[in-house]
Amino acid sequence: MSTNAKPLIRPASTLFSTGPTRKRPGWSPLALEQAAVGRSHRAVEPKAKIQTCITKIHSVLQLPANYMVGIVPGSDTGAVEMAMWSLLGERGVDVLGWEAFGHLWLADIVNQLQLKNVNTHIADYGHLPDLSSVNFDNDVVFTWNGTAAGVRVPDGNWIPDNRAGLTIADSTSACFAMEIPWEKLDVATFSFQKSLGGEGGHGVIILSPRAAERVNSYTPLWPVPKVLSLAKKGKLDVNLFSGLTINTPSMLVIEDAIDSLLWAESLGGLQGLIARVDASFALMNNWVMNSPNYSYLAVDPATVSQTSVCLRFIDEWFIQMDGEQQKAVVKNLEAILAAEEVAIDISSYRDAPLGLRIWCGPTVDPADVAALLPWLDWAYAETRAQCQANAA
Repeated sequence: MSTNAKPLIRPASTLFSTGPTRKRPGWSPLALEQAAVGRSHRAVEPKAKIQTCITKIHSVLQLPANYMVGIVPGSDTGAVEMAMWSLLGERGVDVLGWEAFGHLWLADIVNQLQLKNVNTHIADYGHLPDLSSVNFDNDVVFTWNGTAAGVRVPDGNWIPDNRAGLTIADSTSACFAMEIPWEKLDVATFSFQKSLGGEGGHGVIILSPRAAERVNSYTPLWPVPKVLSLAKKGKLDVNLFSGLTINTPSMLVIEDAIDSLLWAESLGGLQGLIARVDASFALMNNWVMNSPNYSYLAVDPATVSQTSVCLRFIDEWFIQMDGEQQKAVVKNLEAILAAEEVAIDISSYRDAPLGLRIWCGPTVDPADVAALLPWLDWAYAETRAQCQANAA
């Protein structure tokens, strides 16, 4: 075994999964006692609950007054698919992909919608594509904050205000966790189970007036399934943005989202949420800069995700091993952390380079991040010592 001293302080919570993420501090099932279960979601009180959730999303995110918020089926994936199936096809499309989800949107655009005028901007994990090469005469589809790669766009300065096309941004691990220049986005999507620590199954779609006008003026050439349609009888379905969901929502999910939004308000709203993320990331960044074992998967410091922190191993002992040996090391390290009741569910995304992925979103206490970090180095040293002893 290693001679490193075991850290004395464990995180109060072992939950660092990137999704579903940890519930807000102090959460219990009692938070759902007022849920409108057993009711028609179209009855007065349940519909009012859905509208309250929409209103609070709008308020906490500090959206422009003329942006619209709707709750839709299928989590963030459903919301992105809704945007693509309902809005794309009027003009060409530029698609950015630097990790699994950007590649997924590209595959759907090419293989399912079968659009022909498609420009692709692809980069390997850890990198961004060249943002200056994007054609904003086209519609542009991208992820604001790549959860699987821990790579985000640095800001919105690369997006022109006078663009002709729409910008469609998968923003699920960015909303409620970082500043987003809303005037740069025509469509943004997220799911409750990311920064709000909510439950899955439902997504949220945010539309600018330009996106709403696209729905009213353009009809796709393909049949659009009901659950992916923003239109009704050829025009924007405004009821979708006033509490009348396309299909039956879970009122437990709605109540849970309201509870998280009330918690956000108690912190001072968006600035309070971002302050927690910034505090956690400052701790993480200082540790990474001094760790002999880990570095960010993101190459450019300006593009490191503050929420979905993806780590790679930089120790030469690890690098010189073959792939199967590396997998065994990571599996053993994760088992040690779980056995010590320090951290669970921190594996890298299945298609991403081997490493660890630590969620540092608003619901995670910065104190837990501070407690976790020395354990990551200790567990790595323990794993290395075990492997070297077995090889001797």
